[in-house]
Amino acid sequence: MALRNHSTITEFILLGLSADPEVQVPLFVLFLGIYLLTVMGNLTMLLVIRADSQLHTPMYYFLSHLSFLDLCFSSVTVPKLLENLLSERKIISKEGCLIQAFFVFAIGGTEIFLLSAMAYDRYAAICHPLLYGQMMSSQLCVRLVWASWSLGFLDAVINIPLAMNLNFCEAHTISHYSCELPSLFPLSCSDVFSNVTVLIVSTLLHGFGTFFLIFFSYARVATTILSISSPTGRSKAFSTCSSHLTTVSFFYGSAFLRYLMPTSGSPLELIFSIQYGTVTPLVNPFIYSLKNKEVKAALRRMLEKCLQWHKYQATKR
Repeated sequence: MALRNHSTITEFILLGLSADPEVQVPLFVLFLGIYLLTVMGNLTMLLVIRADSQLHTPMYYFLSHLSFLDLCFSSVTVPKLLENLLSERKIISKEGCLIQAFFVFAIGGTEIFLLSAMAYDRYAAICHPLLYGQMMSSQLCVRLVWASWSLGFLDAVINIPLAMNLNFCEAHTISHYSCELPSLFPLSCSDVFSNVTVLIVSTLLHGFGTFFLIFFSYARVATTILSISSPTGRSKAFSTCSSHLTTVSFFYGSAFLRYLMPTSGSPLELIFSIQYGTVTPLVNPFIYSLKNKEVKAALRRMLEKCLQWHKYQATKR
């Protein structure tokens, strides 16, 4: 009987954010707007950085990859959330659930590594401005990005195949809007001790390893900024770090807590997941554009070129 129960579980039910039909339609409108703004904002950042030669620097090279990651992250979870908000059968296949969990884990892990690389870039720029070009060579930037992608996907490759071997019994309801590993373990009737151990160890190594790099970089940055005698110089130096620090605080803490806290179906789990999976990809482009004079100037130049092109096309007619 147990084997038969195991074999019948081919799909899961995602409870989502609310079971109230009157709330689901406003939530659909809200998250559709969030998703469209996320796509538009991150595509705009990618286009501006790509088109403007003045932004072809290490910081904006990393930022372009961050925008691409945010675009991917949001696209992995939000479309399924939107579908379930309008659907009576809020289901996802077992294979689809594991695939979604794989990309959530891989893209989120890659973003954490990339944020630590961006912290090192700020350390090099502020603490060693005369050696910045040597420290942040184009070859090193490419290697750091590839290392971020490789290590992020390595974590997913280690954790997700272990979850593929789990058996799932009668319980197949996930108190969440997306599939994440911590939400799947309580549903399994297999022994998940090894899965939980691997997840905790990889999260701790991943989280504390990158946190140490970020902390070390900004400890040195803070010491350098405090040693600057000019208030204007201190303010200018700090402004180059504020956007990145804001992104780290939005993404890092919520993702880290989500994968370490016990799964209980509490609202905190949803709040943390929404913060790093939906809110952060939305606000990152605005953080880096509204607080960055170079990005705003590049955006104005791009708009001016577009207007000139349209005027030229109009005169040809």
